[in-house]
Amino acid sequence: MNTNALLSGGPLSAEIGQLFWIFVGIAAAVYVVVLAFLVVSLRRREGARAAPPDSPAARHAVRAIGIAVGLTTVILVVLALSDFFANRVIAATPENPLRVRVTAHQWWWEIEYVDADPTRRVRTANELHLPVGRPVQLEMTADDVIHSFWAPELNGKKDLLPGYTTRLTLVAARAGDYTAECAEFCGFQHANMRVAIVAHDPQDFARWYDAQLTPAAEPVSPELQRGRDVLLGSTCVMCHNITGTDASGVTGPDLTHLASRRWIAAGALPNDAARLAAWISDPQGIKPGTHMPATRLDADDLAVLTHYLTSLR
Repeated sequence: MNTNALLSGGPLSAEIGQLFWIFVGIAAAVYVVVLAFLVVSLRRREGARAAPPDSPAARHAVRAIGIAVGLTTVILVVLALSDFFANRVIAATPENPLRVRVTAHQWWWEIEYVDADPTRRVRTANELHLPVGRPVQLEMTADDVIHSFWAPELNGKKDLLPGYTTRLTLVAARAGDYTAECAEFCGFQHANMRVAIVAHDPQDFARWYDAQLTPAAEPVSPELQRGRDVLLGSTCVMCHNITGTDASGVTGPDLTHLASRRWIAAGALPNDAARLAAWISDPQGIKPGTHMPATRLDADDLAVLTHYLTSLR
């Protein structure tokens, strides 16, 4: 999944794209005209004298300068109005939005779907799911330093500030995969701080949401049971939550449905068993500076723990 600011995945990004091409088109036309005048000026005969102030040539020059100043004023007004109306559309408060709280950490994203019923709130990490066609209002803040959320195919950038809440609306016009990045340098692992955005048809989104509300599946084999026991006896439970178990940490990402996510480590690695085991054993070797400590386990315990985590869909 690549980020491409020139591809539009929704009406808000289309508004930004239209504004971009207006600016580019006008700037290109002005550039060509200025170059044309420059070429004409350079082709004047060497040693040619300037026309007297009262001559027809001088009057034509003054008139041309006046026209150029007038055109410049018109162009600036057109650009200012284009920007004003585009920003009105982008900043408008949506009707009946899906509310999602986004908290940026060094270096991952905490995502919580807000609902008036606390039992229907969903908490996940580094992955944002949207229903196609419905506005999603992100209520964003930062836990440590300034971050910036940028999903270029869905909207522009918005800073996340510690102690403040900023808002950004996303609307996906079609189902598919998108990507968001942190667009504000926030420390050593700034480049490894991505969000997988998945836009679903409304029915598929409802199914995904209901699945996220369920607790972690009970182990169905002795190996999975042992893997859960290893997890509950490790330091993992100090930072991570797995609903339905005694793991109730809140410092790190919620792992209740870890195996359903595309990435681990905020986009640093694809989510598969081998890379998950490597991440548990040596997070600093994969993402230097991350706040996750290494978990020291023997090979057998690491294998059953990884097997258990990969069952959490």
